Amino acid sequence: MKREELKNKKRIVVKIGSSSITHPETGSQNLLKIEKLVRQLTDLKNRGYDVALVTSGAVAVGKKSLHVKVSTRGHDELSVALKQACAAVGQAKLMTTYQKLFSEYNQMCAQVLITLKTITDPISRRNAHNTISELFELGVVPVVNENDTVATYEIESLGPFGDNDTLSAVVTAMVEGDLLILLSDVDGLYTDDPNVNPDAKFIEEVDSLDEHILSMGKESTGTGMGTGGMSSKLRAARIATSAGADMIIASGEDVEIISRIIDGENIGTLFKADKDDTFDLDEFLGEM
Repeated sequence: MKREELKNKKRIVVKIGSSSITHPETGSQNLLKIEKLVRQLTDLKNRGYDVALVTSGAVAVGKKSLHVKVSTRGHDELSVALKQACAAVGQAKLMTTYQKLFSEYNQMCAQVLITLKTITDPISRRNAHNTISELFELGVVPVVNENDTVATYEIESLGPFGDNDTLSAVVTAMVEGDLLILLSDVDGLYTDDPNVNPDAKFIEEVDSLDEHILSMGKESTGTGMGTGGMSSKLRAARIATSAGADMIIASGEDVEIISRIIDGENIGTLFKADKDDTFDLDEFLGEM
């Protein structure tokens, strides 16, 4: 597959991580970067693409707003409840920011909150599919996030979605997307962790997710904001490619690379679609 063929995609899902939309020094929203992200997505809409955004950041924004210091809490029930409270505050603030910025470009957006139960229950999943599909028909950009406020098992540790990496792939499969772009604190897949191994080689394209590629997954992440590592990104690749979508992992440092990716520039790691009609999403999620 040539990178130039990416411009022929019709339905694009973009995932942005917590570390990519907050300032590492303060934990506050990086408004300049969010504004650039919104501008990129709106321009894709103007070019005729269906676009959905899967965004992290609710807990991080809520913690900053409530002046919560992460290091003072352990991983107990109180901590989970506190994180949920932060998510409730942060999600409202984050969505307000997205609505204001999208409106600056005369583009409507809509909040869609999803839990693991939403995905694994056939009726709920069909309802979510119908809602997002109708939003596309109406020209609205769905802004999707994990509903941390009500799902205790999803807010602990990595959770089943891993900083929304897996969630974005599930959304891509659910709405028949044909391209998933994961913007994160890494610029793609390496043969080993480049932070500890200077000999690690960058991988530009992955034709199939064999055991060798899957073994390169790492549970760690480079920042204190996100929860996902390369392991969750490879899980996302397995879902997205099996559903028939191409997937790209690229750095979220410069969100303006989105349009450059669509225009065929050789950015990030491209996982080629490898549609598998026998792939069972319910079975896969049940193993997580």
